[in-house]
Parts: sequence; structure tokens; C-alpha cells
Amino acid sequence: MTGRKAQEFQGVVGRTFAESTAWWPPLDRAPEGAPNVVMVLLDDVGYAQFGCYGSDIRTPTFDRLASGGLRFNNFHTTALCSPTRACLMTGRNHHANGMARIVEFASGFPGYDATIPPENGFISEILVRNGYATYAVGKWHLAPATEMHLGGPRHHWPLGKGFERYYGFLAGETDQYHPDLIDDNHQVPVPRTPEEGYHLTEDLADKAIGYLKDLRSYSPDKPFFLYVAPGACHAPHQAPPEYIEPYRGQFDLGWDEWRQRVFERQTASGLLPSGTELSERPGWVPAWDTLSDDERRLYARMMEVYAGFMTHTDAQVGRIIDFVERMGELDNTIVLVMSDNGASAEGGPQGSFNEQYFFNFVPESLEENLRRIDDLGGPHANNHYPWGWAWAGNTPLKRFKRDTHEGGVTDPLIVHWPSRLGTPGETRRQYVHAIDITPTLLAAIGITPPTHIAGVEQSPFDGVSFVDALTDGAAASVHVTQYYEMLGSRALYHDGWKAVVFHPPAMMAYDGTDAGRRAFDDDIWELYHVAEDFSECHDVAAQYPDKLKELQALWWSEAQQHQVLPLNNQPGRYGDQRMRKDRYVYHAGISSIVEHLAPNLRNRSFQLAAALSVPAEGALDGIIVGHGGHSGGYCLYVQDRRVHYVNNLLGSQVTTVSAEVELPPGDVLVRAVFTATGRFRGEVELWYGDVPVGRGAIAMTTPLTYGVDPFFVGEQRMTPVSPALANVGRLPDGVLDHVVIDAIGPAYRDPDGEARLGMARQ
Repeated sequence: MTGRKAQEFQGVVGRTFAESTAWWPPLDRAPEGAPNVVMVLLDDVGYAQFGCYGSDIRTPTFDRLASGGLRFNNFHTTALCSPTRACLMTGRNHHANGMARIVEFASGFPGYDATIPPENGFISEILVRNGYATYAVGKWHLAPATEMHLGGPRHHWPLGKGFERYYGFLAGETDQYHPDLIDDNHQVPVPRTPEEGYHLTEDLADKAIGYLKDLRSYSPDKPFFLYVAPGACHAPHQAPPEYIEPYRGQFDLGWDEWRQRVFERQTASGLLPSGTELSERPGWVPAWDTLSDDERRLYARMMEVYAGFMTHTDAQVGRIIDFVERMGELDNTIVLVMSDNGASAEGGPQGSFNEQYFFNFVPESLEENLRRIDDLGGPHANNHYPWGWAWAGNTPLKRFKRDTHEGGVTDPLIVHWPSRLGTPGETRRQYVHAIDITPTLLAAIGITPPTHIAGVEQSPFDGVSFVDALTDGAAASVHVTQYYEMLGSRALYHDGWKAVVFHPPAMMAYDGTDAGRRAFDDDIWELYHVAEDFSECHDVAAQYPDKLKELQALWWSEAQQHQVLPLNNQPGRYGDQRMRKDRYVYHAGISSIVEHLAPNLRNRSFQLAAALSVPAEGALDGIIVGHGGHSGGYCLYVQDRRVHYVNNLLGSQVTTVSAEVELPPGDVLVRAVFTATGRFRGEVELWYGDVPVGRGAIAMTTPLTYGVDPFFVGEQRMTPVSPALANVGRLPDGVLDHVVIDAIGPAYRDPDGEARLGMARQ
């Protein structure tokens, strides 16, 4: 892993061993006294959702770290997951990393190709070359979509970016009870079932602790870098019931009153700058007292589930921290806890039991959601809370994740390092950005940034070190200027001032305006003196037009420098389509495939053909091919020696077409032919060779997405597509040889829908 040429032998080689002198090249060693680093990156956690940031959600681990360390009140991100993660890992801006969007929305421009260049080395690549052990657990989502499959390259997987061990999931989200797991460079099954007590966050904590145990059995003093990125608290919000139930009734007061109480606690604790005002409730968030009793009951329960998810996550991070402390190493361990963007509004105004309804543009029923209220947070739900709770979760700030107003880009940051920090429990007010984390860590450790990694000359950091602020609360802010751009919305921070414009994708303009449809030159910019107006309550654009023009011009300059251009707010119209085709051949035993790379069969005719070798007698059950899970999908399978095709519409309507006769023994070509008869509907015919054996109508197919469950051949990867498949596994060895899939007719695409879906995967 050194990336250097082998050193010239410096011993003596004689004719015999007695005449020779052995020599070993020195091992890579960290600087004397180098600290361990534990970086905890949470997902979709808002500014006000830790206890130490004003919440009444119980987060004792995070609160303990803050009281024994530092709480930053002015930490900023990019407003979205993958872009922020690229900034944290490299110290460069997200567009400079090619990570302007999520990886599935890559486009053929330097700032948008989702391919982090080798000249932007990861902190893991630097630390592993300087004597550190490097481990990562949890969410990755930093590899181009074309690499998110075992048949593709792994250049941008964790082990290709300086991590020595990895356990987690590559995509933007996963089911917490049925995750799509990667161990190092290969897929692995989930070790236990939900009934056996499995939950992903607990599994990640187990792995992280196991890595540290292995390390200390090998080396008692080698420092480590541990990156912990749980799926929490991204939807689906799922947690064990013992963490959810203690919150019964706690959020019945509603988001308006809850937000007011949070603000009072934030003010009393000294988190907020003096004079900070609570921004007003916007018109698109309904007042709690205008909701019906049933709505309030459902929405309060959804928040209880989220709170339980947060507390459960805090407990699992606490297990890691406690183990580091039991090793006697917590004093010289830098622990960072942060979030990747503001709280998520992707549950929409009403929240969701199964968020795939929202992404497929199918309205949900309040009555149906109430009927299943007790399933929220469990393994059969795919839930997300209403955006009123996201708005409250960003108290006292405006807007949410994806937006470049402060509610989207301002996040909690806790730094804990007992042996080196100043007075514990203090609040730091310096302006800090995600790109500053890597330079700061290197400065704190005492490592000079390398000029080359693996022979590649490195680009300079965009971020700056705020290491002085770790020990000096009065240290000046060193990050003076920062641009923002996310999905068309933009902002420019400079020396206490901020210009910002809301220009989202058209279908995401939740405020009821035409902001997403305007030409960029017609945008309405706002101006805030955030040094005095932390929560952006007073737009002073009309009062200071020259200052606004200055910041707008500076934004264009920064955009040109950091590969932000060309501007677009229609990400669903792009994406890397190089791997798409109309015929696919898969052999039995392949790994699962993420939705972006799987056959696109939605709203078009298709044929699934499977070559089977059927035994003459005995039971015969097993999966042939399918895509999706309990929240929606399709599957072709064998049960009781007959072939069946099932279509699951969003977990609520399951239609099965079955063969009328058993499979004949011997070699059989089984076919399922779907013929589209209209928009999102059609008929299925089943064939054994040239003999029709079954037929049925599908009233409605899934319009846009099957969710996080992947495409599979030969076995279900995550959750069963139909309850009837709960115990159906692999076909016996030798029965399934291969599957051929033919997609017929033009591929259906809904760019706006794809954009809305993609944003949820962050």
C-alpha cells in the first residue's frame, strides 16, 4: 500500500549467510503519539436532532462526547449525501470531485461524472501510507453506478481507496433488517433474520469492534482510522421496538410546539449566537392544530419511530466508543460525529408507510397507513416521517436537505479528543465546512499532505485546517469563502454574508412557486448578513444591492474554478446509460444487481426465458429471477413443481399467475411473456417450451422503482417479493442454467420521477 518503489537493499549479500548482513526496509510508521481517529457520519440528521443541539430525543453518547469535547454551531455541508462524503474524504469541493449529485445521476461533464479523480486522494489513502490501520463500516455511495456490481471494476470501492477492511452497503440507502451487504470486495448474506434479532446498525458496531480487536491482537500501538457511516437516520426509519416504545406520546404536542421548545433549549444552552431568531413556519408546512385527530396520531407515531431510530443509533455508536475506552485509548482518540445534510423532507407533507408510493407517484391512503400504524419501524415497513418534522428537526433554520439555505447545509459537528482539546463542553462558532475536515485531521496528527499518491500528483486541498480552533475558542475563522450548488439551487458565503437562491428541480419546488421553472438569469436571489442573522430571517437584498452583486459575481468565479458549470436542475434527464441494453443473459449464481444496472422492464413488454433441467421426481421449489422485495417488484419462481409469476404493486396488491400443469422432467425452456396493454398494465403468459401453460392480467405494474431491493437470479437477495416466497430459496444445484431477458419496445423514462427517486437515495 506504500505506492513507492521498493527501497534499494542496504545490507550485504556475500557468498554465504555467514558473510552476509540482513536488512529490512523500515515499516510505515505514524508520527510519535499519533491519535486514533473515529469519524461517525450520520445520514439525514438535522441541526436540532441531537440532545446536545436542543432536542429531547435521547442521545446520551453524542451528548457525552459534546460535554467532554467541543460542539460546533457553524458547520456546513453540501446539502446532499454523496457530495458531502466526497468532501469529507478528500478535502476538495464536491464538483471538483465530480460528485455534484448522487452517483446515479452522473452526466458527461467533469463536475458531474461521479468519478472521483485519483489526484483527489482520500484521507484513508494518506493515513494508510503513514502507518495507520484503516477501516470503514456502513454506507459508501462514492463509487460510480457502473461500478456498483461484482462484475464491474472496484477502483472506487473502499478497498480501492485506502481502506484495508470494509463492511456495509454501497448504495445510498438500504433496509435496516434486510441490507444488501458487502464484506471487503464481495457480497455476503445477512448473518441473522429480524426474528433472530438482526439490525444493521448493531451489525456494523459488531464489525467495527471486531476490527479493533483484530488490530490490537496484531499490534498494540498502531493507530487506526475508523469510518463509521450507518444507514441511520435515512429512511426507512427502522429500529427495535424497545427503542421506539419509550417515546409513546412524546411528540403528541406537534411540530410547532416541539420546535419552539427546542429553540428555547438551544438558546439557553448557548448553542445559538446571541440574538438568533426562530424562523417562521412556511406556508407549505401545515400548522399542527389544523390537522385531523387521525393525522396527528399517525404523524406523531412516525416521529416516535424516528426518535427510536436515533436513540438506537446513538447506543450502537456508544458501544464502539465504550470499547475504545476499555482499551484505554479514548483520551488519544479524535472522535468526530456529524451529519451529511439537513433533515430530510422526502416523506412529503403526509409522511409514508411505504415511501415507494411517493416515488412512484401513487397516492397513499390515510386509512391504510393508520391500519398498519403498529408496523411502523419494523421489518415490514418502509416508512418516512412528514416534512413538518424535518422542518422542526432543522430548528431554527429554513428549509431542508437538498436546499442551499441553512436548513439544508448546516449540521451538527462534535469533536472529542480529551488529551489535546481545550476546555471541554465549549461551543465553537467558527465557520467550518466539510472540506476542512481532512486538512484539519492531518494537521492535528502531524502529517504533511503528500505531493503524490501511488505515483499520481495530488491537487491542492480546497479546505483549510481549523486545528487552532480545537484549542482556542477565540481563534479566527479561516474559511472565509464557500460556494454552494445543489440541483440548481445556489449560494455564496463570504466573510459573514450569504447570497442564496432557491432553484430546485421543477417537481421539487414544494413551496408552490415557479422557482424550478425559471431561467437561471431570472432567479430571485436573497441576501443575509449571517454573522448577525444566523437563521436567515431578514433578507436585505434590497437594502444592500451592491453587496448582493459582489457575492453573485464571486459565485460565478468560484463556479468556474470548481467545475460547477454547466448549470442544470434536471438531474433525471441525465445519468450514465452506457450499461443499458435490451437483451441480458445471466447465469445461475450471479450476485445481485442494483436497480440502476438491472434490466429496465417497467412499462414495456418483455420476456423472461429460463433454461431448466427438471428432475424426474421429488419436491421442486426455488427462485428463477426477479427484482424488488416486499415494497414492490416481480419474480418468476418454481413452487410445487409449477412455475409462477408474481407482480407486487407497492406491497399492497399482489397478483400471481400460475402454470396449470407441473413442469415436465428433462430440459425445459420456461418463459414468462409480459405484453403491455396500456400504461402500467398488461398480461402475462407462461410457457413450457412452445406450450402455453398459464395466463393472467396485471392490473397495474410499478411505474418507476422497486425500492432498495435489487435484481436477483437464483435466490432472493433481501426481502421476499411475495409473502408466498418467504421460505422459498435456491433451486437445487443443476436445475437452473441461465436466464435470458429481452426488453421489448422503447424504455419508459420519467425524468422528473427519476430525479425525485434519486434524491431519496441520499
